[in-house]
Amino acid sequence: MMIRDHYLNSASQVASPNCDDRPDPDDISLLVIHCISLPPEQFEGEYIDQLFCNDLNPSAHPYFQEIHQLRVSAHLLIRRDGSIRQYVPFNRRAWHAGVSKYQDRERCNDFSIGIELEGAINLAYTDIQYRRLADVCRALLTNYPQLSNQRIVGHSDIAPDRKTDPGPFFDWHHFHELLDSDAVSPRA
Repeated sequence: MMIRDHYLNSASQVASPNCDDRPDPDDISLLVIHCISLPPEQFEGEYIDQLFCNDLNPSAHPYFQEIHQLRVSAHLLIRRDGSIRQYVPFNRRAWHAGVSKYQDRERCNDFSIGIELEGAINLAYTDIQYRRLADVCRALLTNYPQLSNQRIVGHSDIAPDRKTDPGPFFDWHHFHELLDSDAVSPRA
């Protein structure tokens, strides 16, 4: 897995208009893990792509009437089958964190990369998602020197009054074991 010109070579590209320039393009220093499913707790389909591309039909599901006008995106989505979509190049600001704060810095979109896992806060993630997430994070850590294992957080960590994702079923210990073990001994 490699990053070239701020694009992940193993990701399908789906360009989202919901992005803009970072205030400091060299300040990429935080990874934020999210989860999403549309409709809630339903997987597969193209609704996430449609939401991130401002193309979600409000009549396709009652829940979409509440969210179809949102202008949001993430850099990446890791589907339950392990496939990856990239919506925004890493050097640009995706609109994933909203009102947020990490340590003493507000506006986390300015300096973070947002990774969505297809899932729900009350369901376990798939093993392939953890493996792909570890692969992606290793590639990002290699390419963006201000990132570190200690600067990988959940959306709930930067917006605790508003967000609960990736939720209690996200196994941080397992994820960090994969990240650390594969970094020492890469898989073929």
